[in-house]
Amino acid sequence: MKKLFKGFAVAAVLSVSAGTALNAHANTSALDKILEQVKQERISDGKINKQREQEFLSDRADKQALLNKAKSQLAAEKSRGDSLTKQYAQNETTLAEKEAALQSAQGTLGEMFGVVRRAAQDAIGSIEASLVSAEKPGRAEILRSLAAAKELPTVRELEELWIALQTEMTESAKVSTFETEVAGLDGNATVKKVTRIGNFNLVTDDGYLIYSPETKSIQPLGKQPDGYILAGIKDLENTSSDNYAGVYVDPTRGSILRINTQKRSLLEYYHQGDLVGYIITALLAFGLLIFLVRFVDLSITTGKIKSQLKNVSTPNANNPLGRILKVYHDNKNQDVENLELKLDEAILRETPRIESGINIIKILAAIAPLLGLLGTVLGMILTFQTITLFGTGDPKIMAGSISLALVTTALGLIAALPLILLHAVVAGRSKSVLHILDEQSAGIVATHAEKEKA
Repeated sequence: MKKLFKGFAVAAVLSVSAGTALNAHANTSALDKILEQVKQERISDGKINKQREQEFLSDRADKQALLNKAKSQLAAEKSRGDSLTKQYAQNETTLAEKEAALQSAQGTLGEMFGVVRRAAQDAIGSIEASLVSAEKPGRAEILRSLAAAKELPTVRELEELWIALQTEMTESAKVSTFETEVAGLDGNATVKKVTRIGNFNLVTDDGYLIYSPETKSIQPLGKQPDGYILAGIKDLENTSSDNYAGVYVDPTRGSILRINTQKRSLLEYYHQGDLVGYIITALLAFGLLIFLVRFVDLSITTGKIKSQLKNVSTPNANNPLGRILKVYHDNKNQDVENLELKLDEAILRETPRIESGINIIKILAAIAPLLGLLGTVLGMILTFQTITLFGTGDPKIMAGSISLALVTTALGLIAALPLILLHAVVAGRSKSVLHILDEQSAGIVATHAEKEKA
């Protein structure tokens, strides 16, 4: 048994020794490979380092050559700079000498040069704003070159200045007609025949025009003047060169016309009366309507009464006098007192019909100025409210409320005056009719009394 155990032990030791030997051999082979690889990489790194050293040395030589070249260029530029500095100083000296010689040679021509430039500069603004430029554009270009010139003007340029000034003076005394584009208020431009009245106004068949020097365009006024002013333009268009025509001229070249466009028309003033003004207008229209109805009715009634007066024996019921005569014929057998009462009753029956609507006109004539006063009070209330909110710095803010106060007052008076006159007319007409009725009634009673006494 012991021998067997010993055999197993020996076999185990031998197997362990054999495995260890195999592992050691394997490790030795791997280390050899690593060593060999390290040697090869060291050789490769050495070659690369040598190549880099060669490239660096080559680049160093190139950089040194560039540095040397840059130093030589710097030296050359410094030398050139010094030379240019000396030349610049010499040129400055020469230029000063030349300028002094030029001033000496110019003499009084230098003063003329200043006068020409100043005259050209002053003429640019007046010529560009002139209405003559609307007909003859581009006249200011030669003046601009003269005003900006640094040397003496030539004879031709002096002549151009002379011609420009002389043209402006000559054309300012002419009435000329030409065709040009006129920009409409809607932005569309149309070619129209324009008449230039000196250097004052541009006109067409449609009215006055405005010339804008900034845009060099011609456009109509936003609002034309009154008709009697425009009538002069039509007279001018229909006048030959041998005759004369009166026309309104704006000496400010359109400034007064522009101010006129801000002037309100009567219709605009009327609408400033607002609701109170509209009510006053309605009252005036209602009063006029009543007047027309009553005036026509009273006129017809007066005509019928006059016809009835020509035929008293045959009463006609289509008029007040005929109806009163019919009452007389129906009550001939009554005594004087009863007949008089019957006739008075008939006249009283006719009176409301004759005076119908007349008092309404009188009432409307009284209400109209009261409404105007109401508008005045409302306008003043709004004015003080505006002053409370915005102060009195800008009068335009208060203008609307003040206009309401004044316009309604004016409308109230305008409505009251004709209503009072119309009331007087129809009241007089109605009184004349009633007077005829009273007169005829009194005559009938007197005649009847005489018959009774007889």
